[in-house]
Amino acid sequence: MHPLVVIIDSVFNSYKEEQQVLSAAADRIEIYNPQTEQEVIKKVKHADAVLVNLHAITKNIINEMQNCKIISRYGVGVDNVDIKAATNKKIWVAHVPDYCVEETADHALALLFACAHSIAFKDKLIRKGMWKLEDRFPLSRMSTCTMGIIGYGRIGRTLHRKMSGSGLSQVLVCDPYVSGAEIKKQKGKKVELEELLRKADFISLHLPLNDETLHLLGREEIEKMKHSAIVVNTSRGAVIDEKALITALKTKRIMSAGLDVFEQEPLPLKSPLRKLDNVVLTDHTSYYSIESILELKMSTARNVLEVFKHGRPIHAVNKF
Repeated sequence: MHPLVVIIDSVFNSYKEEQQVLSAAADRIEIYNPQTEQEVIKKVKHADAVLVNLHAITKNIINEMQNCKIISRYGVGVDNVDIKAATNKKIWVAHVPDYCVEETADHALALLFACAHSIAFKDKLIRKGMWKLEDRFPLSRMSTCTMGIIGYGRIGRTLHRKMSGSGLSQVLVCDPYVSGAEIKKQKGKKVELEELLRKADFISLHLPLNDETLHLLGREEIEKMKHSAIVVNTSRGAVIDEKALITALKTKRIMSAGLDVFEQEPLPLKSPLRKLDNVVLTDHTSYYSIESILELKMSTARNVLEVFKHGRPIHAVNKF
């Protein structure tokens, strides 16, 4: 009998790509959208592989898995999967680290320029009949500005490349896992977080969410930023203390923020962020393009296929 593959939290209109990739190894692909932990347990209990998007795959769920060999996540981050529990049960956790790199860097760039030029707020005021608003929105020449990139993986480096034609004064990079020599090769300068926060006019975050990065930018860190600083986040909402950021935006402690991700998603209707004029909001879609979704779906399925065929996924997060 062919293995059973279960797809949790159905979010796509079609799963023909997954079925195409897995057809040689699994003719049983079941797609669900369970709401509770107990419902997930019931659906994955006998699965040989689980594909998951945003649903939490907790220790309780993993401990009930009887046949599972791999949990393959649609995306780069795996903070919704209990990796330790999976590793203890010798279940592979896999992801797709090399998709949506261009898209996310483009989105970060778009948010940055929208904030720097106050595009959204100007649009709103002009629709109300106002004109010649430059006195209300001071703008510095790009060649006088310093870019700060926190997290220098694929997306951070791609953003750096895309910004290289903007004539920036300098690019500061904070990433403890990348050497200063490597960053220098890309015409950046490796610095500690404190120096980046003090000197950067633009700060863009490209980090996974884990114990080290949770609330990496809190009240104390924001207090070190320039009053003219612009913060862009396309990684995970919780790498910034959202309450501290809201306070800083309300009091004009920093100039503005461009946010694609939030501590709670969807962004609550009562969130103060919705009422602030110095923030640009998007709906956690920095990953999106027609091409990136196709790539994501096929790569997530290929991780499963490789485990069935060769015992190890293409992009393993854990090891045992």
